[in-house]
Amino acid sequence: MRAMSEEAIVDLRSDTVTRPSAGMYQAIMDAAVGDDVYGEDETVNRLEATAAKMLGKEAGLFLSSATQANLAAMLAHNARGEEILLGDQYHVYVAEAGGTSALGGIVLHPLATDESGGLSLQQVLDAIKDDDPHNPITRTLALENTVSGQVQDPAHHRVLAEAVRAQGLKVHLDGARLMNAAVALDMAAADIVAPFDSVMMCLSKGLGAPVGAVLCGPVAFIKMARRLRKQLGGGMRQAGVLAACGLYALEHNIARLADDHDSARQLADGIAGMGTLAVRQHTNMVFIEPEANDIEPLRQHLEAQRILIGEQKPPIRLVTHLDIDSSGIDRTITAIHSYYR
Repeated sequence: MRAMSEEAIVDLRSDTVTRPSAGMYQAIMDAAVGDDVYGEDETVNRLEATAAKMLGKEAGLFLSSATQANLAAMLAHNARGEEILLGDQYHVYVAEAGGTSALGGIVLHPLATDESGGLSLQQVLDAIKDDDPHNPITRTLALENTVSGQVQDPAHHRVLAEAVRAQGLKVHLDGARLMNAAVALDMAAADIVAPFDSVMMCLSKGLGAPVGAVLCGPVAFIKMARRLRKQLGGGMRQAGVLAACGLYALEHNIARLADDHDSARQLADGIAGMGTLAVRQHTNMVFIEPEANDIEPLRQHLEAQRILIGEQKPPIRLVTHLDIDSSGIDRTITAIHSYYR
């Protein structure tokens, strides 16, 4: 973990707040670049090939964000008026500004997730529409791993994927924190995503790159997604300076996600030891549940000590990442204890 001075801000709002390391800055300096819209950026091409191989897919596409990558995937899999089944807590439904519907005219059918963030087989099968002109055509099942830090069972995902594919559906995985799941399961990412037609892997969360995501799938699908990326304004030119960060992240920052999980566990244990707050922890996320009248005072108390937490209502999410070291964890535990004394 990167060293942190006593006066540094401990930013637990999200793992998106990470900053490039010295090695990542050097990778930017050393990046060979070209015009990516012409397919001539060597570093982008290398990132796309590396990610595709890592995920066991034919091809990859570098996009500016996980949101843009998910949107391009949804537009590639579905025509206007067709339907996507997905969980009601999944990013495509709750955190991407309704882009799939607003820009693609695609119907989203949210299904209630269970307490682990999952969907049942019967629930999914029951939601597939009959071939009736009154109904949208159900075209895609979109799943997610992790969900609020909770690792989803790859075997269950395989069951869901095989069942809906037998009904003619495509299956997409939002892998915003896929590598957290891979590390937690001690399982190759390619094995986790094998049942999926397409998968998005974010580079700018726990992996620590400042920008970007990679969408992977069959060659024909990626060709269509590349066209859609251009339509969405995502055709970048000398993007190798960004892709270099993604390559660095894949080469150096996957195994170290275990450190973030350990930090989250230490944070959860430290808070739970007070016996005051309900606490739960999944991978690099800790959730606490202050009383309603304590939310803002607690946030302000922590901010006065240069500790930042999210704006959610209970449960409030605390997210560990590569810029949080053990002293930051200790400071946070001490500060929360001091509030409740």
